[in-house]
Amino acid sequence: MFFSEGRARSRTWEASPSEHRMWVEVFKACDEDHKGYLSREDFKIAVVMLFGYKPSKIEVDSVMSSINPNTSGILLEGFLNIVRKKKEAQRYRNEVRHIFTAFDTYYRGFLTLEDFKKAFRQVAPKLPERTVLEVFRIVVTGCTVDGHGEEEAWEPE
Repeated sequence: MFFSEGRARSRTWEASPSEHRMWVEVFKACDEDHKGYLSREDFKIAVVMLFGYKPSKIEVDSVMSSINPNTSGILLEGFLNIVRKKKEAQRYRNEVRHIFTAFDTYYRGFLTLEDFKKAFRQVAPKLPERTVLEVFRIVVTGCTVDGHGEEEAWEPE
């Protein structure tokens, strides 16, 4: 989804002054009539300019439903906040992919349970194997599972 990764994490990233200026310039360029806000169509163009893809109807609906109903569109501050959140989520996904790739030593695009255990032995050698197994089950299934079953694999989002 556009806004959230579904994870609680502290905000550790801020846009550089040049990024911030670029976002403001994109806002101004997409606000062709100088109305002071971005309409639904203006917003789609801004996303294409900044992220290189056309946002889905669901993404645009989500953004448009979050704006103040007394305004006709997305004001500059709201736009900057949306872009900042999107950039944070993008950065987080890139970090996850980088970490995953470091442990995908066979370049298969997934980690088996054995790969996962090996990775944890490298980064947290004192962590009990039971904990590693539980973490693997949570990652693969999204919930805790007791017992052993077939070996599964994990692919990053």
